[in-house]
Amino acid sequence: MSGVNTMNAPRRATVALLLSHPAHFIAFGAGSGLSPVAPGTVGTLWAWLSFLVMQHWLGTGPQADLIWAGILILGWLVGCWACTHTARSLRVSDPGSVVWDEIWALWLMLWILSPLDWRGQLLAFATFRFFDVVKPGPVGWADQLFKLKPGQQIGWAQGLGIMFDDLVAALCALVVMAVIAVTLN
Repeated sequence: MSGVNTMNAPRRATVALLLSHPAHFIAFGAGSGLSPVAPGTVGTLWAWLSFLVMQHWLGTGPQADLIWAGILILGWLVGCWACTHTARSLRVSDPGSVVWDEIWALWLMLWILSPLDWRGQLLAFATFRFFDVVKPGPVGWADQLFKLKPGQQIGWAQGLGIMFDDLVAALCALVVMAVIAVTLN
């Protein structure tokens, strides 16, 4: 391997890396981000499933809403840290295997839109994935906002950026969902 600098080469996301640090376990969405096909979609499906389980466990009402608000605030802060740490470990500023941003954003959407039946949740899922994958308008702007500049090291800004573009995608998807709801009524 003469001439190849393996110290700066990107690392692969693996089960060993997933289990090596709590930040990786979080950022890889408990392993859902290790999917070889469409890790962002698999992570978002994991978000939907985990939301349903937590919603069943927490119930509904003001106390459940307060707990959800706490989960989302803490999830944002922990997510920025976990995404930053994992991006540094992988030596990639926005790794596809990091799916905590999708998980957090779909949780936010489903919490705001609750109560929804499975069709509404499916529409929320699909609308969010559209904005997250295609990155139209404000989502594309948000995605570029924290990109690495030449010579810059992966740092907190990239972890924030990983989370931020999914927040914007969720907000755009919520606007579309609101328009759909108004149109149908």
